[in-house]
Amino acid sequence: MRVVVGKGSCGIAAGASKISELLMKRAREEQVDAEIGTTGCIGLCYLEPLVTVEKDGQSVMYGRVDQAACEEIIRELQGVGDASAWKVSSADLGNLLGQTRIALRNCGIVDPEEIDAYIEKGGYKGLRKALSVKPEDVIEEIKKSGLAGRGGAGFPTWFKWNAARNSAGERKLMIVNADEGDPGAFMDRSVIEGDPHSLIEGVAIGAYAIGAHEGLAYVRAEYPLAVERLEKALAQARERKILGQDIFGSGFSFDMKIKTGAGAFVCGEETALIASLEGERGQPRLKPPFPAQKGYFGLPTNINNVETYANVPWIIENGGEKFAAMGTEGSKGTKVFALTGKVAKGGLCEMPMGSTIRDVVFGPGGGIRGGKAFKAVQMGGPSGGCIPASLDQTIIDYKALAATGAIMGSGGMVVMDETSCMVDMARFFLDFTCKESCGKCVQCRIGTKRMLETLNRIVEGKGEAGDIEKLEELGSLVKAGSLCGLGQSAPNPVLTTIRYFREEYEEHIHEKKCRSKACKALLKYVVDESKCVGCTLCARNCPVKAIKGSPRSAHSIDQEICIKCGKCVTVCRFKAVEAR
Repeated sequence: MRVVVGKGSCGIAAGASKISELLMKRAREEQVDAEIGTTGCIGLCYLEPLVTVEKDGQSVMYGRVDQAACEEIIRELQGVGDASAWKVSSADLGNLLGQTRIALRNCGIVDPEEIDAYIEKGGYKGLRKALSVKPEDVIEEIKKSGLAGRGGAGFPTWFKWNAARNSAGERKLMIVNADEGDPGAFMDRSVIEGDPHSLIEGVAIGAYAIGAHEGLAYVRAEYPLAVERLEKALAQARERKILGQDIFGSGFSFDMKIKTGAGAFVCGEETALIASLEGERGQPRLKPPFPAQKGYFGLPTNINNVETYANVPWIIENGGEKFAAMGTEGSKGTKVFALTGKVAKGGLCEMPMGSTIRDVVFGPGGGIRGGKAFKAVQMGGPSGGCIPASLDQTIIDYKALAATGAIMGSGGMVVMDETSCMVDMARFFLDFTCKESCGKCVQCRIGTKRMLETLNRIVEGKGEAGDIEKLEELGSLVKAGSLCGLGQSAPNPVLTTIRYFREEYEEHIHEKKCRSKACKALLKYVVDESKCVGCTLCARNCPVKAIKGSPRSAHSIDQEICIKCGKCVTVCRFKAVEAR
C-alpha cells in the first residue's frame, strides 16, 4: 500500500506537510504497512491538501484532507473506516483525466525527489534516443513538432536551436528561463517542483542539438521549493552519470547549475535575463545580435522557458508528428494554463491548442465562483489583454488571441466576474508593469507612469473629458517606442478594456459611477429606512462613528465622515445598508 501526499507549494500552503507527518505518525501507531510518499501539484489546487491511496492496483484520491480525514484514511486502510466524504468527485477527476498532459505528464504522479520514479515513467529515454542520432536530426524532429516557445513570444523552438548550432564558436550555452513573474502564473514553478527531471532532460537534449556543454537555470528566488528540488534532481542525475562526462557512452558531455534571480519581472525578457546572469542590472539589450549569435558573455546562447523544455523529451520519444497532430495550423501541441481570479476551480490545466476560452474556464475551471456572470478573462499576464465573455468562443492560439488585442503570454488566465471593475483591473495590471519597468526606455518609464496617473484619477472620481483619448494615445506611443516586450505590451490591459468596456470608462468619468461597485471613491453607502430595525450593529462596528441613530429607529450615514470601508454592509443582518 502507498499513500501519496501532494506537496507542491499550493499543497504545502494548505497544510500538506502536517498532513504527511500525521499520516506517518498514525500509520506507525496503528501498525499499518503503508509507505507515505510525496508528489508535486497535480493541478487541482482548489482541493488541496490532496492525498492519493494506492492499494491493490487501484488508486483513490481524497481532497481538502484534514485531521479527521487522516484518521478515516488510516482506518480505511485497516478495512474498518470510511473516508468517502473526502473523495475527489467524479466531475473533478473527469476534468483532470480529460486534459491532454504533456508538459504536466508526471506532475502529481511521480516523486519529484526520486530519480527512479522518473525513470520508471520512461524518463531519459528521450535523451538516449537523441544521443543515438545526429544533432541536426534532433532539431528536425523539433521542427516537425511545431513546438513554439511557451514563455510568451511563441517563437519557433527549432529556429532558435538551429541558429545557436550554426553560430561560430566552440563554447555555447543553454539557459532555462524560470523567472516566472506574472501575477497569477505558476506553470513553470509547478513543473520544476513536480517533475524537475523532465526539465533537465529537455535541456540536455537541446544542449546536444546546439553543441553546448554548459547550462544555467535562472530561477526566481521566490521559488525556494523549486530550487531545492531542482538541486536534488541535478545531484541525482550527476550521480547516475546522466549529467557530466560521456553521457550514456555517447561521448557527449553536459552539466548545468542554478542561478537564483532577484525577482525583477523584466528579467523574463531574454536579454535582460542574460544581463542579470552576467552580474549587470537586468535591462534589455538591442537585437540583433540575438542571443543565439551573441548571448551570455558574448557566447552563442539558447534560452527557452521551463514549459518549452518539458515538452522536448516527449516529442523526441514519441515523434514530432504526434505533437503536431494536436492544436491548430499555426499553434501546435498543448498549453499549460494557470487559472486564478473569480474562477470556481483555481489551479493548473493542460489543454490542446485550439481549445476555446470557454472550454478552459468552464471545463477545468468549473465556471465562475458563486454562480456569478462571466465577464472577462485577462490573458497573457499583466501585459496581456482583457477578453470579454462575448468572445469566449475565441480559440486559444497565437494568431486568434492577438486578433483580440491580448497575447498568449506564459499561460496565466485571470478570470473576472460581474463584480470586477474593468477600469480598476486595467489600473491594477498597469500599476504592476509600471513598477516593474527597468526604466531604460523613456516611453516605458514615463509613459506608463502618466497612464497610471490618469487611471488613478478616473477610479478616484476625478476623471475628465479626454482622458480616454489620452490613454489611447499614450498607449500607442509606449508600445511603439519601447525596446522590449514589457513596454511593448504594458498598455494592453488598458487598450483592451477601452476597446471592449469603453462604457465603464465613460461612466467613471462622466457619471462618477462604478457599475461593479469596486471603486470605493465612487460609492455611497446608504441605509434603507424601510429595512432598518435600529439594531445598532452597524453603528457599533463603524470604525469612524459615521452612523447615527437611536435603538429601534432607522439609522443614517454621515457621508462627510464615512470612509467607505463597507463594514456596515458586512455586519447588517437585515440587508438594510447598501452601496450605490
